[in-house]
Amino acid sequence: QVQLVESGGGLVQTGGSLRLSCAVSGRTLSTYTMAWFRQAPGQERDFVAGIGAIYYADSVRYADSVKGRFTISRDNAKNTVYLQMNSLKPEDTAVYLCAVRQGGVRVSTVKSAYDYWGQGTQVTVSS
Repeated sequence: QVQLVESGGGLVQTGGSLRLSCAVSGRTLSTYTMAWFRQAPGQERDFVAGIGAIYYADSVRYADSVKGRFTISRDNAKNTVYLQMNSLKPEDTAVYLCAVRQGGVRVSTVKSAYDYWGQGTQVTVSS
């Protein structure tokens, strides 16, 4: 069983930064494809960023809305994935969730492609 625990959310002003962490238990992190999604109240769960398993040389993908502002990274030794969020905007306000896709496959932007999910961490950006 894979367990994911997110942390690092909070309240920040427009233009500020936050770094989210996702600690993963279970098998070696390098074999997983990892992603961050976000969900605002009454909205769909949307893809934010993803990083491929080691077989894909850590390929990354970003939603257009966060390109140039957010950076996903992984520390396999710590079994942790990070999401560095800069130049935050009020529209970034949401619960951010970490997800695992097994099988050493490429990043997918589709939430149903992911096998395990964390509980989420709240990010609120004030104007």
